[in-house]
Amino acid sequence: RLPGLQRLCREVRAPRAGAMRVGARPGMLLLLPPGTPFSARAGQQLRPFPGFDGPASARRPEGGVVGQGGAEPLEPAGRGERGSPVSHGVSVCFQEAGSLCLALALLFPVAVGLEFSYHPSEQLGTFLKEVHRQHPSITSLHSVGRSVAGRDLWILVLGRFPTQHTIGIPEFKYIANMHGDETVGRELLLHLIDFLVTNDKSDPVVTRLIDSTRIHIMPSMNPDGFEATTVHDCYYSEGRFNKNGKDLNRNFPDVFNSNNVTIQPETQAVINWIKNETFVLSANLHGGALVASYTFDNGNPATGSLRGYSRSPDDDVFMHLAKTYSSNHASMYKGNECGNKPVFPYGITNGYAWYQLQGGMQDYNYIWGQCFEITLELSCCKYPPASQLQAFWNDNKAALIEYIKQVHLGIKGQVLDRHGQPIPNVIVEAKGREHICPYRTNQHGEYYLLLLPGSYVLNATAPGSGSILKTLIVPNGPENFSALKYDFVFPEVSTIARDASCPTKPLYQDFESISAAVKPTLHFLALMTVLYTVFK
Repeated sequence: RLPGLQRLCREVRAPRAGAMRVGARPGMLLLLPPGTPFSARAGQQLRPFPGFDGPASARRPEGGVVGQGGAEPLEPAGRGERGSPVSHGVSVCFQEAGSLCLALALLFPVAVGLEFSYHPSEQLGTFLKEVHRQHPSITSLHSVGRSVAGRDLWILVLGRFPTQHTIGIPEFKYIANMHGDETVGRELLLHLIDFLVTNDKSDPVVTRLIDSTRIHIMPSMNPDGFEATTVHDCYYSEGRFNKNGKDLNRNFPDVFNSNNVTIQPETQAVINWIKNETFVLSANLHGGALVASYTFDNGNPATGSLRGYSRSPDDDVFMHLAKTYSSNHASMYKGNECGNKPVFPYGITNGYAWYQLQGGMQDYNYIWGQCFEITLELSCCKYPPASQLQAFWNDNKAALIEYIKQVHLGIKGQVLDRHGQPIPNVIVEAKGREHICPYRTNQHGEYYLLLLPGSYVLNATAPGSGSILKTLIVPNGPENFSALKYDFVFPEVSTIARDASCPTKPLYQDFESISAAVKPTLHFLALMTVLYTVFK
């Protein structure tokens, strides 16, 4: 509306191969000095700002050169190809007023946008850095380690207190691209980040999530495998493995069998990350099927494997978590969307019931991380065309958000002494749901137990101080973005709590051997009972 200044709002893309591509968002500004080439998609009209009165030639949808309305149109840049750079949502300022246009541009921050295309590792890192630069108050960015080839394993953390754990705020994580050729989850998590940062303070659900949760997002656990996948295949490629040729989802310590694997750098980085945080809930994004799979992935007779199902003590919670995702997905709940896969009722499955695997990440999280993790298979095709990515985002967006909310299921609180000081390493569990590696309080004396609504008896056992039992009625926490809060207070603590973490060995093997030893005795007793009854 200022004299001599012409502004147009539209999508702009540089025509050179591999150049930065720009996706417009209303109200955002980009300076293009005279002589700058630009191109536009066919069929889209240039929309001037109110008050625009520039020449009609500047409104041409085909593009041209800034300041040269009669120039020949340029070819639109290709869309959706592997290697297209991160785009930035901006508008175009067709500069005719020189310094006046520059001064105005300084008043309009350029916002991050994101194309629906596959982003190589360098561009993925650039995008995450730009998100953090533009949203420093609600994001934190760090690398938890490096891949075999030296690529960063980036983590973007979102929350009102993103840089460190806050007492009472549960920790949540998403991990994708563990298999390098399973690519949809990688791009979905980038778009989830974009959605969360751009909707904070405007969307009430997003705002409450960021207020109440610390959300960790690792878009790629296997960047080497992604970069090695040169042929896009729906079923299999060498990019599944890391650079050492190892399957990262068979590379974790196993609770049932000694898998004798060499822990890879990517796996060790995730193990260390899990140990350094108090994760409560997690999901691992894969491809090649459309189903939500839950622990256990491995099993033995102690967990019901003889019946083809390996059941955890929290099987009902895991089923709820899997159904939460599948029912909020556009079609996963149907259970039969991939013609070459089994039918999955409600779009969920117990991992062992589908197929057995050793050294899986979700079992490791549950046993040694005190974190409930499920595996989300999000596409029938492992590496689909980039042109389908927007549809995948539309199918998964609601489910990704609703699943994060489930971190607020159950009960949370602290265990304190009579002076109000936290007591670490106290066992806090619900009766009837004892874990083979007992769940303990962290260094802040905190505990988090994911439980469905209902009545539970909690048992807190402090070292040398006995136990406290408490019956609690658990409401539906996700509705209010908070689990029920209850603090245990021990009047006397006779010994100092020490680290009592479980060894990373096949803990269920002991149960299996005990069970096998008891069976002959039970059979003998049963036989004697029958004989006694007959002779009597």
